[in-house]
Amino acid sequence: MSHDPEPPRGRRKRGLSEDERVLWETVARQVKPLRKTPRPLRLHPPMATAEPQADKAMTTPRPVAPVVIPKPVRPAIPPLVSLGRKERSKLSRGRSEIDARLDLHGMTQSRAHQALHHFLHRAQHDGLTFVLVITGKGTIGADPERGVLRRQVPHWLSLPEFRSLIVGFEEAHVGHGGAGALYVRIRRSRG
Repeated sequence: MSHDPEPPRGRRKRGLSEDERVLWETVARQVKPLRKTPRPLRLHPPMATAEPQADKAMTTPRPVAPVVIPKPVRPAIPPLVSLGRKERSKLSRGRSEIDARLDLHGMTQSRAHQALHHFLHRAQHDGLTFVLVITGKGTIGADPERGVLRRQVPHWLSLPEFRSLIVGFEEAHVGHGGAGALYVRIRRSRG
């Protein structure tokens, strides 16, 4: 004779077996509810508890809102890309036309910045593809304040105000000014 430990006083609630749970879900789907709003169907019953839960008022669980995964947002400021090897080669050999040129020689930084912005805006409006921006090389080895535009223009072109106007830029071929000029590819306008 085996001695099983005596269950505690009161009734124990047992969980449903897998077959019973499947049968219950099948029956529950076929029953017409008395309420207008249906209760959410439980896929997995809760674990059996030691004490009966008859004293607690039955409450309808609130439906959980589905988790919405946001779509990745396109960056407001498009990234800059370098000109392709083919494009650069065509420009340097004269097989692709440079649609317009801007020479910033002798301008102050403020005036050069305004002229560059206006020029690129106009180039985009006119549907141009490639432009040449001439900054000048500055005097090499002399006063460090010389050649400011040569250093500043690439920085300006990386700013958000210009990135909506251009796809990318690169140093020009020696025949077009080399280190003192930049090939700039204009971004197509969206309107």
